[in-house]
Amino acid sequence: MSIERERGTTLVRQRGVTLVELIMFIVIVSIALAGILQVMRMTTANSADPLRRKQALLIAEALLEEVRQAGFTYCDPRSGNAAEAQKSADCELAEGWGNEGGKPYLRPYDNVNDYAGAAATATAAFDNDSGALTDALGRPLNLAGYSASVSIVPDALGDIAASGTDADSEALRIRIVVKYDSTESVILDGYRARYAPQAGAQ
Repeated sequence: MSIERERGTTLVRQRGVTLVELIMFIVIVSIALAGILQVMRMTTANSADPLRRKQALLIAEALLEEVRQAGFTYCDPRSGNAAEAQKSADCELAEGWGNEGGKPYLRPYDNVNDYAGAAATATAAFDNDSGALTDALGRPLNLAGYSASVSIVPDALGDIAASGTDADSEALRIRIVVKYDSTESVILDGYRARYAPQAGAQ
């Protein structure tokens, strides 16, 4: 900026900014910069949480899909009359709660209720002997800070009533809970219906 003024016979020129303008500029830029740095600090501090939550959701979806794909039969698939039985009382070897194989990491199981130790009881059915979360083949997932449990409850589903004994229920509600960071969790519910008396027999 150049201002020319004439004082008598002398020509005076003023160039640049005044000290007051310079101080005001520094104050305004400092306030704006402090606000931007605060936003960046908060974003950086919380950026890991959505990634951990998304990982927990992926784990829960995979485990729920594994359980839902298991058979849902009145009889244990090894029972001689598994294909003909119309209720659990007809079975030579009835299907019960919990894993009949003995080794908890030998998944996938042959029946939905093998994943839970009892009805409405949260069970860590996806852990190996060391308590580590594993995939369907029993390989550790190496995901520190994550744990998962499943609970299965006979429940009503649409026109299917929740009547009958646990073993003869026509629909089950499957709940997967994946915990992470010691206080956070993701919960997914799904249903498995018995499509026919022999549905899922292998």
